[in-house]
Amino acid sequence: MIVAAALPLVAEHGAAVTTGRIARAAGIGEGTVFRVFADKDELLDACTAEATNPEHVLRELASIPLEDPLAARLVQAAEAMRAHLERMGAVTGALYASGHRRGRASGDRPAPGSREASMKATREAVAELIEPDRAALRLEPEKIASIFLGMLFTRPGPASHEAEPSPEELVDVLLYGALAGPGSAA
Repeated sequence: MIVAAALPLVAEHGAAVTTGRIARAAGIGEGTVFRVFADKDELLDACTAEATNPEHVLRELASIPLEDPLAARLVQAAEAMRAHLERMGAVTGALYASGHRRGRASGDRPAPGSREASMKATREAVAELIEPDRAALRLEPEKIASIFLGMLFTRPGPASHEAEPSPEELVDVLLYGALAGPGSAA
């Protein structure tokens, strides 16, 4: 409950957010924060862990109906992944910009392979969304899932004036390519 209340505040204020403000947002006394967390750094580390936790997006991917057309399933997946990436970026970016480094207080580091395990689980979840259409595909669902995620993770930088492709545009290019039609000049 404390971490859930803290996430939007951390995304907005970074490490400058006060434990008093977090406690008010959670509807508890500030002393309760320190009964749960040893110090503010431990609370901020918990916020980072929650923001980067893939479980929420994996549940969203699992809830996409396999009866929907493939393009619709992938658009829903792209929207879920973008929301997850934006949440991660907002929290971790605000903390980094304000000088907080994960695990600084306790020396803890993310478990070895945790990022790889997260990526593997996400790739498998996307491949499951593609699997029902295996017979109509030129590539294996796992390979398509990897390409799809690569397209989602490649975004113009914040200073770029490039328009970011919509989820529908990304899925269209993934499934049908960039050419206007068969035999179009390249």
